[in-house]
Amino acid sequence: MNIQNVNALSVQEFVDVFGAAYEHSPWIAECAALKRPFVDLKTMLQAFSEVVKSSGEAVQLKLVRAHPELGHRAGVDPELGAASASEQASAGLDRLSPEEYSRFKVLNEAYLQKFGMPFVICVRLAGQGAAKTVIMDAMERRLEGSAKEELVEALTQINAIAGLRIKDIVTQ
Repeated sequence: MNIQNVNALSVQEFVDVFGAAYEHSPWIAECAALKRPFVDLKTMLQAFSEVVKSSGEAVQLKLVRAHPELGHRAGVDPELGAASASEQASAGLDRLSPEEYSRFKVLNEAYLQKFGMPFVICVRLAGQGAAKTVIMDAMERRLEGSAKEELVEALTQINAIAGLRIKDIVTQ
């Protein structure tokens, strides 16, 4: 779909196409649709990002909390969206060894306890092959940050995730 086709969609069609870009948050696509017409993909992505940025901290936290925990065993998380399942599988998070699963579990619990939200990272950008290690190392490093820093980082990662999902749909 090119940007002209994106601009021609009704608001509902736009939400139907892009509503899953942000995990369980189609309201972001609905708000972004009202910022059309987009001149290119870059301005479209900026519109989505601006919706998130302007939504306020309580709504931003709700958005972060809509994301799945990384490294769950298959079938454990019924809320795991198709895109998230595919992205986690691409990083090998659906095939963790018992030791890796244990480390993810400990890190996820520590992160949730400290920040009150799940750890979010764009797994598609974590790197192939060593993605599991890169993600676990990032979890450990980010546990040292403040709640404010982590909210900013989580939103940055969420925009990266959504950006890649949107780029999968929109041609340049």
